[in-house]
Amino acid sequence: MAYGSLGTFFSKIRDGQAPEKFTNQILKDLGFTSNNHRAFIPILKALGFLSADGVPTQRYHNYRSHALSREIMGQALKEAYSDLFLITSNPSNNDKDLINGKFKSFHNVSDNVAKHMTNTFYSLLSLADLDSKKIKKEEPIKSESNAETIIDPANNDLNKKFGELGLHYNIQIHLPATKDIEVYNAIFKSIKDHLIE
Repeated sequence: MAYGSLGTFFSKIRDGQAPEKFTNQILKDLGFTSNNHRAFIPILKALGFLSADGVPTQRYHNYRSHALSREIMGQALKEAYSDLFLITSNPSNNDKDLINGKFKSFHNVSDNVAKHMTNTFYSLLSLADLDSKKIKKEEPIKSESNAETIIDPANNDLNKKFGELGLHYNIQIHLPATKDIEVYNAIFKSIKDHLIE
């Protein structure tokens, strides 16, 4: 019910030093003293900012960079709410009813609880960049023996020297536990569209 304070809370995380362990006392020291604010710790764990025992993760530390914080939050949301992103890849306010219904049916909760879950999601969404372009394009790989030589898979001489160069991907898909067949349909359609074709 304290989702309205999430923006301020994550600003304090970004601007402050990471504790050795994130406890209720740390929460109070940051100025979040209401019992409702205690839900922020499970939220941090669900987003991968804290380990199960409350220790800040690398994601927590990465979030403290102002240049990367929105991108980090976007990655965290896509992981924590992966089932929602199967419904819509870029949620907007127009999708609120759809997402509210998803929370209600998937978690079997009341209208009021589903509303709070939806509002929490949208509060976090306002802190995220889902389409970040900050990841740099990969540069050509240079040979260690000669910094001026670029390893080009199309170069026959280098292929003879190093063998055929190429990348092979082993993709594993962990399906979410759900009774909603549309979730599985969306997953396999996405695989077909983006990997097979």
